This record gives sequence, structure tokens and C-alpha cells, in this order.
Amino acid sequence: MKPQVQIIALGGTIACTPDSAGSGVAPGLTGADLVAAVPQLAALADVEARNLSNVPSTEIGLPLVIELAAAIRAHEDQGAAGIVVTQGTDTIEETAFLLHLLHRGAIPVVVTGAMRNPSVPGADGAANLFAAVACAADPRCRDLGVMVAFDDVIHPAAWVQKRDTSSTGAFWSPAPLGWMAEGRPALYARPPRGPTFDPALEAALPFVPILKPGLSDPPLLVEAALAAGAAGLVLDLAGGGHVLSSWLEPLTSAARRVPVIFSSRTRGGRVLSRTYGQVGGEIDLLKRGLRGSGDLDALKARLVLMLALMTGAPERFDRFTDLSWRSAADARGTDDPENTSTGRL
Repeated sequence: MKPQVQIIALGGTIACTPDSAGSGVAPGLTGADLVAAVPQLAALADVEARNLSNVPSTEIGLPLVIELAAAIRAHEDQGAAGIVVTQGTDTIEETAFLLHLLHRGAIPVVVTGAMRNPSVPGADGAANLFAAVACAADPRCRDLGVMVAFDDVIHPAAWVQKRDTSSTGAFWSPAPLGWMAEGRPALYARPPRGPTFDPALEAALPFVPILKPGLSDPPLLVEAALAAGAAGLVLDLAGGGHVLSSWLEPLTSAARRVPVIFSSRTRGGRVLSRTYGQVGGEIDLLKRGLRGSGDLDALKARLVLMLALMTGAPERFDRFTDLSWRSAADARGTDDPENTSTGRL
């Protein structure tokens, strides 16, 4: 018997059709339309499709992703072997990471989309959808959590980033889980399964802005954000987490009122914690009460902090910043039961 794979469509370029007035494309195809366009899916699984929305990816918000996570749990309870989520690529790195923070089941969840809409030569949606269903249906992908399948590369949701505006190979991660080979996933790594959040669908969304100072940029936005009701701040700083000295007093004051997280605008490597001791360096910031984002870039750090605030536990942010592999012995050696490969908050 073939595995059951559920496709949940959210819209995006993969579902776009040309406007009758010739003024571009917009989401219009349904999940069923996407499946019908790739008859080869029938050889992989019994595929069903539904639409949860049909919007550009910038219109996807946390409430929709929380609703999506609940739908995934329901499909798993009903016997689905895997889930494929199709959406616009602009926010895949955020929505896939959110699902990584919310999905605690065993079935694979594979997010995909397209860089070229179906009306242009070389449209990539069909190939990406085929790869995603192949991963979702493959029992070797169980317990891998959430993945992004794109351009025949399989990325872990915790690490994936979109790094190009239009290339079909726009998505990148430092260590892909594997690649597609002759229509099947070839896996080379297994990501750790970390703790997850379980926010209420009706939970209020906290205002957590990202501030990215440049050369000679005054710190006016720090107080402006707090005055506007910010429940936390995320800083996208230079290098390993460094800021100009004029920002230090406002940031020190802010850190006494709300969580203030600093990340690196390089979007590569880990935020430093014990290398640079100059004024405005990461050691100085930590002494002032700010918190480093570890392996998380600013976009992902913001999402973790928002979910931590939504669940009433901002202090748990630090438990999500280390994305590296931990051995079972490491996990058993900690007194924190949530800091294991299968932990949950």
C-alpha cells in the first residue's frame, strides 16, 4: 500500500497565474491544480491536497502558521505518512523555521515552492513538488522534522536561508540533509530534534522589531520601539555581534525592561560570546544584560523570542540558540529534560 501524503497549499509563485490585464502574476492555482500538473506523484504516494490559504508569502503570519501546525498534527493523527507545504519563497525560511519550532511529530514535513511561475519557460514548481512528495513519502525521512526541498537539495528548516531574489537555487544551508538522486532522496545527515513550543492559537502577537544599525546610525529607534510597545528587541549587528558605542546606553536601559537579543548581520557562523572585549563588543553587550542569538540569524531569533513571549517564558529563549548536534551522552548529562534531542517545551 502506498503511503498517504497530504499537500497543504498556501499560495505563492508555485500557484501563480498571469493577470488577464498583463500586469504580472498572482496566486490563483489550488493545491489540487498543483497535483494535477504532476501526474508522476501517483507513483510515489496517495496524494491529497487542500488549500489553507492562497496568498503571497509576505501575507503569511504567525496565526496562520500556528493553524498550519495544528492541521499537520491532525493529519498525522489520521494516518498521514508525510506533509508537503507549498507556499511563496519570500518567507519560506521563516515559515519553515516556525514549523520546526512547532512540529513535534514523527512524520516529515517538507516545505517547497517555486522561483519561476508556471507560465514561464523553465518553471521549477513541478520538480520541487515532486522532490517534496518523495521526501514526505520516504520512511527514511521520519523523525527528520521539517525540511525544505528545493532545486533537488534537501535543507534542514533550522538552517535554511533564501540568498537570491530570482535564481532557482536561491536556498542555502551550511550542511544540507541530502539531495535528490533519480527521483528519490539520498540522505547524508540527520538533524537534531530540539524542543518545541505549543502556543495557543488565540495568543496575542508581541511586537518584536529587528534593528539593524549601520555606520554613524544614531540609536533613536531603540527608544522609539519601546515607546511603540515593543515586548523585545532583536539587533542585527556587525561581525560577531558588535555595535557602535553610542548605542550602548540606550541598549543597556532597554535590556532592563525587555529581552534584547543580538545577532550577526553576516547570517553565517555563530554569534560570538568571549572573543572581543572592546566597548560595544559581544563581551561588553553580555555584561550589559543583552543576550546573544547563538546560531540564529535575526529573522529566526525574532521568531523564537516571539514564541517564548507568547508562551509566557521569555527566559527559555536561550534553549533554542544552539542548533549543533548533541550526542545522547551529552543529553543525558544535563539536568534539563528539555535540552535533549526529543525535548519539548
